[in-house]
Amino acid sequence: MTSPPRPSTALLTDHYELTMVQAARHSGTAERRSVFELFPRRLPEGRRYGVVAGVGRALDAIESFRFDPAAVASLEGVVGPDTLEWLAAYRFSGDVWGYPEGEVYLPHSPVLVVEGTFAEAVLLETVLLSIYNHDSAIASAASRMTLAAAGRPCIEMGSRRTHEQAAVAAARAAYVAGFDATSNLAARQLYGVPTTGTAAHSFTLLHDSERQAFTAQVETLGVGTTLLVDTYDVAEAVRLAVEVAGTSLGAVRLDSGDLALVARDVRRQLDDLGATATRIVVTSDLDEHAIAALAAAPVDAYGVGTQLVTGSGHPTCGFVYKLVAREGDDGAMVSVAKRSTDKASVGGRKYALRRRSASGVVEAEVVGIGTAPADDGDDRALLVPLVEGGEVVGREPLDAARARHRASVAELPRAVTMMSAGEPVVPTLFVQE
Repeated sequence: MTSPPRPSTALLTDHYELTMVQAARHSGTAERRSVFELFPRRLPEGRRYGVVAGVGRALDAIESFRFDPAAVASLEGVVGPDTLEWLAAYRFSGDVWGYPEGEVYLPHSPVLVVEGTFAEAVLLETVLLSIYNHDSAIASAASRMTLAAAGRPCIEMGSRRTHEQAAVAAARAAYVAGFDATSNLAARQLYGVPTTGTAAHSFTLLHDSERQAFTAQVETLGVGTTLLVDTYDVAEAVRLAVEVAGTSLGAVRLDSGDLALVARDVRRQLDDLGATATRIVVTSDLDEHAIAALAAAPVDAYGVGTQLVTGSGHPTCGFVYKLVAREGDDGAMVSVAKRSTDKASVGGRKYALRRRSASGVVEAEVVGIGTAPADDGDDRALLVPLVEGGEVVGREPLDAARARHRASVAELPRAVTMMSAGEPVVPTLFVQE
């Protein structure tokens, strides 16, 4: 699969990143070695855990962060000629460590650690926050939905409910967190996410009769297709669907009404007609709570749109990107921290591991300040190299991220399956030598 060339990401940033660089170069501090960290101060209200997503997209963004001639020309008047010349030659040459894609995160998890000169590392702030805050919000919602689905397939179908580019990223993030497919074809092209889809109500309304519509769909897509049966009368549509496609009909889709009640009626009717293997797919503004409420209903798959691509009420993770250490006048690294009320940060380079019991159940998120916390033998280190000397080293296939997500959620305490609002499923502990 060949992906189109990636455009420059250098202007996906805020004005003040560039003015800080100009001022730091003027003061002689731009080249100071610096450590920035991307982390959440807290989880979105009521959430018990979050899921890291967007890592692969962030690595692409770092690689494509180049101020080409058109970008430089557009910045005239924003910064001076000397800074424009510096930007034209910009290449990130530092190191990045982070939680790998699909991993669970908790309050204060050092999800990303960026080390380089101040000037080169600060420029990445906005684009990294943009990617991580969006993609991780979608993945966190998707993870709750796949937990509630308890093994039943989930399909992402929210493209029409968000910005066209956000839709592609959302499909990717949902796939990382366990969704089986998307309706978005750009996600298929760019990231290899499986796609699916058959027909909407407009297709039925186009034809002179429901029978004519079903016949056209089955004759072109085969009996394994999914027929939408709630345009008019559900019971009559189910009868027609089996009559047209036979008892090997792949699935019927329900998009309205009391889904649990209708699904039971449809299951009974399908079985009476001999279509015992025909699946029932439900859509219609589902979220994790609606999916959980359908657990006892004869539903085989869920199609989720609006609530998924908006983070199911939490469209951002609240990640921040803060300077936590920088080079002092003597060349040694100095811890620095913000002290603002309600927005204080913890200074010092962080390391993280997931403390687990002897049986493999997570007990705490342990964050070491300055040095890595001690592993008692059952723990798991969380930060992995992503960029070394400016070169991406942490790129991996999405299937690896999907597998990691499954394993990471599986080792959490059982309270993780609760859909009600609550505290983080495990505490975060800071340790310092």
